[in-house]
Amino acid sequence: MTEDSDKASGKITIAVIAKNEAPTIAEVVRAVLPLADETLVIDGHSTDETREISRSLKARVILDDGHGKGDGIRKAIEAAAGDVLVFIDADCSHDPADIPAIVAPILAGDAELVVGSRWTGGSDELFGNLGKFIRSTGSSIITLAIDYRWRVKLTDSQNGFRAISTKAARAITLEEDIFTIEQEMIMKMLKAGFRVSEVPTHEYGRKMGDSQIVVWRVWYKYVWCLIKNLVK
Repeated sequence: MTEDSDKASGKITIAVIAKNEAPTIAEVVRAVLPLADETLVIDGHSTDETREISRSLKARVILDDGHGKGDGIRKAIEAAAGDVLVFIDADCSHDPADIPAIVAPILAGDAELVVGSRWTGGSDELFGNLGKFIRSTGSSIITLAIDYRWRVKLTDSQNGFRAISTKAARAITLEEDIFTIEQEMIMKMLKAGFRVSEVPTHEYGRKMGDSQIVVWRVWYKYVWCLIKNLVK
């Protein structure tokens, strides 16, 4: 196999994961359109104008099955026409200007999954109150467990801002329906022998609304997802 044969071609699909993000969806879609060969908006059954705004900007809108973010991510993997698939949230917490840096290791043939790291790039969302402290501490513990299990040096297993080789994404089976799919994706990629790396990205505060993650309601799902993927 030649060195170039490991490299992905330059076709990029960007999937914007959205639910009731009408105030910010236009800003995100307009920012990612010039960076993508294909722009998808994966909609979680919004009751506002998220879908209509997205279609007006020429994004391809795909409705998920209503089971949560994980369901939307699986829809994007199934639908993507690009060789590299980028996931970005619709609330303006991720900077589209970071996308070239996130896809670069995949295009160069150095990784199959690249996660934006808030621990090296900074975050306005992970710190500042007790709930955020619990969330960031839990994230660190999960990431540490992944690092020890697969002997890697990752810092952020939970950030949804990431890029993945579409071919690799279709080679693993993702089952989680909620935000736990992010750590599941990393563990199953490592388990399958794919290379996972990080680049620094900054997480900004949501421009509108609150995070949809209510830690005290779902913490056990993160623990169970970690345990079952560590031991399988």
